[in-house]
Amino acid sequence: MSAQQNIRNVAIIAHVDHGKTTLVDNLLKQAGAFRPNQAVAERAMDRNDLERERGITILAKSTAVEWKGVKINIVDTPGHADFGGEVERILSMVDGAIVLCDAAEGPLPQTKFVLTKALARGLKPIVVINKVDRQDARADEVHNEVFDLFAALGATDEQLDFHTMFASGRQGWADLEMEGPRKDLSPMFDLILSHVPPPNVDVDAPFAMNATILEADNFLGRILTGRVEQGTAKLNMPVKVLRQDGSQVEVGRLTKLMTFSGLDRVPVDEVQAGDIIAIAGLSEATIPDTICSPEVSAPLEAIPVDPPTLSMTFRINDGPLGGREGKKVTSRQIRDRLFKETEGNVAIKVTVSTEVDAFEVAGRGELQLGVLIETMRREGFELTIGRPRVLTRTNEETGEREEPFEEALVDVDEEFSGVVVEKMARRKGMMQDMRPSGGGKVRLTFHIPSRGLIGYHGEFLTDTRGTGMMNRLFLGYQPWAGPIEGRIKGSLISNADGEAIQYALFYLQERGQLFVEPGVKVYEGMILGEHSRENDLDVNPIKEKKLTNIRAAGKDEALLLVPPRKMSLEQAIAYIEEDELVEVTPSAVRIRKRYLDPHERKKHARRSEAEMA
Repeated sequence: MSAQQNIRNVAIIAHVDHGKTTLVDNLLKQAGAFRPNQAVAERAMDRNDLERERGITILAKSTAVEWKGVKINIVDTPGHADFGGEVERILSMVDGAIVLCDAAEGPLPQTKFVLTKALARGLKPIVVINKVDRQDARADEVHNEVFDLFAALGATDEQLDFHTMFASGRQGWADLEMEGPRKDLSPMFDLILSHVPPPNVDVDAPFAMNATILEADNFLGRILTGRVEQGTAKLNMPVKVLRQDGSQVEVGRLTKLMTFSGLDRVPVDEVQAGDIIAIAGLSEATIPDTICSPEVSAPLEAIPVDPPTLSMTFRINDGPLGGREGKKVTSRQIRDRLFKETEGNVAIKVTVSTEVDAFEVAGRGELQLGVLIETMRREGFELTIGRPRVLTRTNEETGEREEPFEEALVDVDEEFSGVVVEKMARRKGMMQDMRPSGGGKVRLTFHIPSRGLIGYHGEFLTDTRGTGMMNRLFLGYQPWAGPIEGRIKGSLISNADGEAIQYALFYLQERGQLFVEPGVKVYEGMILGEHSRENDLDVNPIKEKKLTNIRAAGKDEALLLVPPRKMSLEQAIAYIEEDELVEVTPSAVRIRKRYLDPHERKKHARRSEAEMA
């Protein structure tokens, strides 16, 4: 083995919104990755439309800069637990990690998650206390909290002796001392060169690499990114692809070989072990296959990814408005798109459902599956989505049924802590810790079944007047916690097809909260709003005022409507019950009953009651 002294591979890992992507922007600028007059978007690494809109990183991406003659490959990773599969794979490509922590919020669940994975890989992270310019920053306390977290996660003595930097990613500076000169990010670059070890690889062995990121390109086709673990990759060299069980998938050639420079992929003729490369020319290879020279006989070891915990049913849109708003509506098109997703997203599993024209899609959480659905609707798909269900398992030793649990970290104003504790207890949440976090706020820690959190976030924001923050992290499987109460209010269900009329909606709003406004297309079985009582109620949203030839003495009173409750895709998915579906098209998100005909609904309700009895 020999070390590639002129290369450093480092991942930037942190909790969501702690400033990773903004820091990478400034690292690129200060290392001269952009031309002086080049127009660069803010958060340049977030190239996907959804990433820009939501302000979060969804896909891991690689970039590279040069500093003092050494190439530094930097991998920007997602900060949300639902995209943890991306983080786990990325850590196999790097020899060091920069752990970013907000100077006010301190370490949060995803910080714990990514740190656990980094420490298990034997990495020695550099800790960066970011956003120290915030008014509510408490950098020294957060530094101590991070040390305690390292110790709690079983870090070795060598890992506990980590280097700490204080920084402002937005202002573009980092220093080893809190009261440093605050000039630029050069101290961070220098620390990466001195502290992150060069890749320890065998340059003379036959070529082999693991695929860790898969992307589709309109011109190059499938692009696989990974680190060359041994040997030298050469343009047009013959290669074969091995699965983890040793079976051969395909043989081919590296028709395109690229390394990273700034935000660009740069074509090259040859790359030695230790560098991160992107290749094209293979049609079957996927994550985490080994791409290697023909003489290599065994695949490289790959990190096992945590299993999915949540499942949703993706169906064709068989409603009355089906096929009018999207171009991709058949089950074959949906099937092909979902199986294509599994090629690049190892955290998602797809199986054909027992239902006709339906597929079971399992993932890490509501956000991850919500992003997939949103991406598909933008691509022109029409779908109906079922209520999320947790994936249970049977303990082989005890025979007990087990379900996924999560650690929920809740930051709320003190006045709202009582209602949060009460609601979490109803959902089988067990409080582990309660402590003041400054500024009249309290930090609460709960262990709660994953299904207890389905649909709770909207209610949580209402209860805390929009000021509460909740972060969650997959804990593991624990014994089944028993029944959890669902939504306590029924639905207002349309009994007619047509367009909703203001006159009808004015009188319906007395019955509950509406989800639709005048002029919206409605159909029998579509849910128009939430009933103020427990039962479902069939209503007529297209009823018009009866006209007479008798002139009224005065004008009709103005029909003022309360603004409807507009639901986002994730809110709608979290809101529905077992007998309801979310209809998703490129131009609309609707909620409907699974069975549109009222007689069918009653028949299936009676059958369900009989089965439960």
